[in-house]
Amino acid sequence: MTAHPYRALVVTASNRAAAGVYADKGGPLLAAGLQELGFLVDGPRVVPDGDPVEAALREAVAAAYDVVVTTGGTGISPTDRTPEATRRVLDLEIPGIPEALRAEGIATVPTAALSRGLAGIAGRTLIVNLPGSTGGVRDGLAVLGRLLVHAVDQLHGGDHARPAAPDRPGGTS
Repeated sequence: MTAHPYRALVVTASNRAAAGVYADKGGPLLAAGLQELGFLVDGPRVVPDGDPVEAALREAVAAAYDVVVTTGGTGISPTDRTPEATRRVLDLEIPGIPEALRAEGIATVPTAALSRGLAGIAGRTLIVNLPGSTGGVRDGLAVLGRLLVHAVDQLHGGDHARPAAPDRPGGTS
């Protein structure tokens, strides 16, 4: 796919990766996948979960990124707070995206239903939360590959592609 001018930021929410306990694997995988979709990608920016995620999202919106995709912090453990941080930044939610993400994962990993990730718009930036596992990132990229460019086109005022009107016998189209 050829590159288009859309800019994306990858944010990894992980207390342990931010502390250097282990290397971030999901963020680089996500960045590579977004590059394959034609985005100009920055990151991954690795931050602890919670308030640092909110700060990174607010900075990304202020920097006019077209898309910010987070990985990590969407589960039900006591430290998973990415959805709460994201909700504080969003102007409107797009519930269909996380529904599609969970549906994609549930087919092979039933615990994907436990993801609390959100998606929505802040200013003119689309924000999407993905799980922190590499499998969750791969499933997320499968879904995003089908809709992300179209969603960003829409945010920039693009119209839906319309099929050509069929010719009507004996009349005008």
